[in-house]
Amino acid sequence: MFRGADTINLDGKGRFSIPTKHRDVLREHCDSQLVVTKHRDRCLILYPLPEWEKVERKLADLPSLNDPAMALKRFMLGNSAQCDMDSHGRILIPERLRSFARIEKRLVLSSQVDKFEVWAESAWEGTVNALMDLSKEKLDELKQVAGDIVF
Repeated sequence: MFRGADTINLDGKGRFSIPTKHRDVLREHCDSQLVVTKHRDRCLILYPLPEWEKVERKLADLPSLNDPAMALKRFMLGNSAQCDMDSHGRILIPERLRSFARIEKRLVLSSQVDKFEVWAESAWEGTVNALMDLSKEKLDELKQVAGDIVF
């Protein structure tokens, strides 16, 4: 559904424009309704509402008496925010979430097929560079998981 990564500027109100190539799909697929939440890699995950609802159901089904499960529920559900796309294709990410991800002026919107990652530009560059610097052991581990799709 979504492909590629785009570098985007925030405006003075903390909004950014979804790239044109994704807008029609988002309007069709989720009526411009999106949900954003924190990710443990210190980025944000931006879900079209139907995709978020799948995640939300899975989180709701986790056992409430299991401490790690409750921590995950608190982290993802407690930090989620609806941020609908306006008629100009812009969305507002709440300040508390931008602050968590250290997003100030420039961000990278990285497509993940059915959702997006939202990164501070410098953090994105660091993540990409870290992949390029994997040790042989880590690269072998990646090949075990990803098989022949690894470059």
